[in-house]
Amino acid sequence: MAQKLTVLGLESSCDDTAAAVVRQGGQGAEILSSVVYGQTELHSAFGGVVPELAARAHAEKIDLCVAEALDRAGLTLGDLDAVAVTAGPGLIGGVLAGVMCAKGIAAATGLPLVGVNHLAGHALTPRLTDAVSFPYLMLLVSGGHCQYLIARGPEEFTRLGGTIDDAPGEAFDKAARILGLPQPGGPSVEAEAAKGDPRRFRLPRPLLDRDDCNLSFSGLKTALLRARDQIVTEKGGLTRADRADLCAGFQQAIVDVLASKTRRALGIYLQEAPAVPVLAVAGGVAANSAIRTGLETVCADLGVQFTAPPLKLCTDNAAMIAYAGIERFARGEQDDLTLAARPRWPLDRQSPALLGGGKKGAKA
Repeated sequence: MAQKLTVLGLESSCDDTAAAVVRQGGQGAEILSSVVYGQTELHSAFGGVVPELAARAHAEKIDLCVAEALDRAGLTLGDLDAVAVTAGPGLIGGVLAGVMCAKGIAAATGLPLVGVNHLAGHALTPRLTDAVSFPYLMLLVSGGHCQYLIARGPEEFTRLGGTIDDAPGEAFDKAARILGLPQPGGPSVEAEAAKGDPRRFRLPRPLLDRDDCNLSFSGLKTALLRARDQIVTEKGGLTRADRADLCAGFQQAIVDVLASKTRRALGIYLQEAPAVPVLAVAGGVAANSAIRTGLETVCADLGVQFTAPPLKLCTDNAAMIAYAGIERFARGEQDDLTLAARPRWPLDRQSPALLGGGKKGAKA
């Protein structure tokens, strides 16, 4: 990618309003600015993201976020080569807020408009942070999605498997609600698990008896609920030690499942004999240190390079959207003002949709 490109990225697919400026040149990609406005407090009383509230907050904040990102980068709209925006998948109201803002910028300035798949943003993050070469194995593990993908190009992905019901992030959120912990559930459960004994409660490891790369976490959540109820029945309530041990057992079950399924996915990927085999992990749940350690162990056993983005780039952000837009734009691809917001948008368009719902609909 010899041409120097500077792109503004917008992200608003769930509960983070984000804008960033990324420049791609001869020395690789550079994040000039990255701004994220979170909505945790807005949704805290509801135990999860309320789509209508999220959409309204995005509409109120997206232009302020863009202005701050440009100011931090020391640039104006006239210094940009294109504007990239998440066009799906996600909560449709939030996606619409970002798409309409990007369209307004493109219409007012004449900048090219590039629609980006949110999942591609996560999947291409290793190229932004570590210049990873294709093909690599991608574990995308987030609040609403969990997939094993062989990344062969900026828009060429082969799905090896994924979750058929709850994604790990959903499971962590539900576990937190079951145990009376604050949202978002991932950090809360991880913090409690650090104080607990993962061996006290032997929770199930779903689908390990199946020789494929698909995952399921809904039954694990139900098992946690039953274990909690049994303790409450026997003792009249939960002690702090009980809650910590339940969190530790729950987290360890997810670590074990992801490690086992990752080993299987790597076995398939390695059959292609990549010159430098790489497992990359991205998405909000990739910030969990226990999960990272489990995946690193698998990679060390198989002689595969492991890479994960910095924690601030694991969760939703616009730097990954700007970079994915650069990848598309550099290939001569862009959109016009008919760009539509999409609640569903699978990366692998050849494989059949996975069964299951989840908070963001059918698994792509």
